[in-house]
Amino acid sequence: MKDIVSQEVLTKFPQYIRGVVIARGVNNGGENQRLVELLRKAEATATQDESLQDIKSHPRIASWRQAYSDFGTNPNKFYCSIESLGRRARRGDQLPYINTLVALFNYFSLKHMVPSGGDDLDSVDGDLRLTLAKGDEPFTPLNSDVVEYPPPGEVIYVDNSKVMCRRWNWRQGDQTKLTLNTTNVAINVDCLPPVSKDKAKTITGELADLVKEFCGGEVKYSLLDVSQSEVEI
Repeated sequence: MKDIVSQEVLTKFPQYIRGVVIARGVNNGGENQRLVELLRKAEATATQDESLQDIKSHPRIASWRQAYSDFGTNPNKFYCSIESLGRRARRGDQLPYINTLVALFNYFSLKHMVPSGGDDLDSVDGDLRLTLAKGDEPFTPLNSDVVEYPPPGEVIYVDNSKVMCRRWNWRQGDQTKLTLNTTNVAINVDCLPPVSKDKAKTITGELADLVKEFCGGEVKYSLLDVSQSEVEI
C-alpha cells in the first residue's frame, strides 16, 4: 500500500507538502482529559488571536483560499478544514471529542493553523492518492449514505474505489472515518506556503509524537512533495 501525491497536483501546486503519519496498533477508545484540556486551550487561544480577526487574511488560510480558487472551488462557499475550525473556535463553539485521534488532529490543526485529517487504513481499498478528479469517482459524505461525484479537476483524496475526502481537505468521506475501534490510521498534514519544508517536517514529527503519546502503537511519518511524491505505508 502506498500514499501518493499525483504529478497532476504537484504540477498545479508545486510548493505543496503533505506530512503523512502512519500509526498501527493504536488505542482510539476512551476520553483523555489532558487532551481535552489541550483542545480547549487551543480553542481559547484562537478566540484571542488577533491574526484570526480577519480570518480570510491569515497567511495560513489565505493560501488555501487561493488554492481552492485555483482548482475551481469558491472559498467563500466551501471552507478548507482549518478555516472551518478557526471560524468555529472564534465563535466560541467547543469541538466535540469524537474520539482521541480526531481530537488530536483538531487540536494540532488549531495549534499550527494547518489542515489535518485521518483515515482508517482497514477501510481503504488499495493505494491512497491525492489527485484531480475525473468526475466519475463516488463519494459518500461523513455520516451520510448519499453518493455524489466531484466535478472534473477538483482535488480529491481517493483509493481504488471511492473518494475519501473532497476538495482536498474540505469534507471527509464516511467509509474511512475514524471510530473508537480504529487501530490503523493514516493522518495527513497539508502544508502550503508560508509553511516551509523544515516547518512541515517539524510539525509532522510533533503530530507523530502526540499519536504515540495518546494512542500508542507503532508510529512513523514522512513528507511528500515534488522531490518525493509517494511512500510505502
